[in-house]
Amino acid sequence: MATERRFQSLKEFFPYYLQEHSARGCRVLHYIGSTLVLAVIGLSVYLQNYWLLFLMPVAGYGFAWVGHFFIEKNKPATFKYPLYSLISDWIMYFRFLTGTLKRPLIEAGVLDARGAPRTASTAS
Repeated sequence: MATERRFQSLKEFFPYYLQEHSARGCRVLHYIGSTLVLAVIGLSVYLQNYWLLFLMPVAGYGFAWVGHFFIEKNKPATFKYPLYSLISDWIMYFRFLTGTLKRPLIEAGVLDARGAPRTASTAS
């Protein structure tokens, strides 16, 4: 049985998080979920119905977990690293929205130096 990896900081964890989200489709489902979380927050404030906030985990995690189980075919990092995963998800979302995600994906080995997805033949 492999020993469980321990991370000492978010900076150390984030590349691992990106590797766990190497499939573009999985990342897209995370972006949809994060956008829906923001929409739920906005709607609950607008309607002054704060019970709607209970939908946030369903909106956020629902899409993300579909991406992991059916596209990425791995277990969400949330199960082992809940706080780092939550923070990393918002960092990934912000970097996606601002167009600054490519470099961290390259540095994490998810994309090759040209920015193309790594395949079995381009890995290593």
